[in-house]
Amino acid sequence: MTDFSRFKAALFDLDGVVLDTEGQYSQFWGAIGHEFHPEEPRFGQLIKGQTLVQIYDRWFAGQDELQARITQRLDAYEQQMAFPYIKGARSFIEHLRQMGLRTAVVTSSNVPKMQQAYQAHPELHDLFDFILTSEDFQASKPDPDCYLLGARKCQAKPEECLVFEDSINGLKAGRASGAYVVGLTTTNPREAVAPLAHYVINDFTDLEPFK
Repeated sequence: MTDFSRFKAALFDLDGVVLDTEGQYSQFWGAIGHEFHPEEPRFGQLIKGQTLVQIYDRWFAGQDELQARITQRLDAYEQQMAFPYIKGARSFIEHLRQMGLRTAVVTSSNVPKMQQAYQAHPELHDLFDFILTSEDFQASKPDPDCYLLGARKCQAKPEECLVFEDSINGLKAGRASGAYVVGLTTTNPREAVAPLAHYVINDFTDLEPFK
């Protein structure tokens, strides 16, 4: 898939798509799961693509004090995280903008987390026309609401949008929105991504003109 000219907008998940951070989050949430939910060895995998509110509602409902402690630990963890780009991501996004496509981040992350990303990459504001976080939509992935909002912000119909995703919930949200979904294998294996995507890549160097 190399013809991007038929699209008006490109909507990107953040972690595992633009920024190579999923491995770090897997370590954090894996440790949380081991500590508080040892009965679920796949805890770190199960929560991928979910907002903090979703995680708390599902796994720590009614435990306000524990939720606050985990949030404090997460905030401290994010302050020392690295935020490298997924291979080829920045060049690819710049290329799409040169072609005239509008670009947006559509992430389940919240505003405090994004402040850490901005410190590492202040140019994110220049790469994207819009940056939508969990505070901007009521229903989170796999609900398509976030990508439908992204399309509206970019003044495009869903079918005129590319969606780039790596998580299972994110891929489902992209498909449900009616967009053309490109799945990345940065977080899940190809066999898990392929049934939920129109096209699958390992990273952005798989796409022309970046080969």
